[in-house]
Amino acid sequence: MRFAYSDGLREDHLIKLDIVNEVVNRTGITKTKAEMAVETVFESMKRALAQGERIELRGFGIFNVRPRKTGVGRNPRTGAEVAIPPGKAVRFKPGKELQTL
Repeated sequence: MRFAYSDGLREDHLIKLDIVNEVVNRTGITKTKAEMAVETVFESMKRALAQGERIELRGFGIFNVRPRKTGVGRNPRTGAEVAIPPGKAVRFKPGKELQTL
């Protein structure tokens, strides 16, 4: 699939505006409604991940939140050890169709 980039210069990455423009081109809805739809999808995904839920998009992949271990790092300027607190990280596992790219 090819996207018509908003500035016509980028070939190696995609931004949210490019997704909105693709929705407009494929569906014919207004840009305002497309922006609202894309933003709604992203916000619902953020909310689900914040609640620790798993997001499974068939044919695309799985997003989930995993605990991150505590550790010890170093301050690059002073070399002093710094404790890294445990946290959470979002992980993505691509689906079969995405892995074949």
